[in-house]
Amino acid sequence: MSLKVAVAAPFRHMRKERLQKSEFIFYIAIDRKWMNKEQANQLLERARSSGLVEMDGGWITPLFDVAGVTIPLGFKPASGILEEEDPYEELIERIAAATGRAPHQIVAEMNPIISDHFDGNLRAEAAAVLLARKYSVPFEDKLDALTASVLKKR
Repeated sequence: MSLKVAVAAPFRHMRKERLQKSEFIFYIAIDRKWMNKEQANQLLERARSSGLVEMDGGWITPLFDVAGVTIPLGFKPASGILEEEDPYEELIERIAAATGRAPHQIVAEMNPIISDHFDGNLRAEAAAVLLARKYSVPFEDKLDALTASVLKKR
C-alpha cells in the first residue's frame, strides 16, 4: 500500500496527470528527501513492474486513480518499500487472515496436499492457490506474480 501512496504523492502534490521522469525523481529525492536519486529510480522501476505506472518517452503516467489514494499527513515511505514482495507469502497471509489461523498452520495444511494428493509434484505456490480457492480467498491479482515466481525458480 505504501508503494501506491509513494507513487501517488508526486502526482497529487504537483496536480498533474503525468510527470516527466526527472520531475518524479526530483520530488522523491530532493523535494521530500525520502530517498536518494538511485533509490528513487528503483522506486519508479518497482512501480512500473507492479503495474502502477506506465513509462513512455520519459513520461510517467499512473495506471490507477491518484485522486482515490489518501496520503497521510507526514507520510514517509517505509524502508522496505524497495524490497520485492513475495506473492506466495502475501497469499499465505491472506488465507491466514481469512481463516483466523497462523501462517504456519496454513503451510502445514498445504504439505499433505502437495505430498498426498499430488505425490510431491505440486509447487507450494499452486498449493496456496488451491487453499485460497477452498477458503474463497481472492487470489486472482497474484496469479501473474506467482507464475513469474515459479518460472524464476526453475
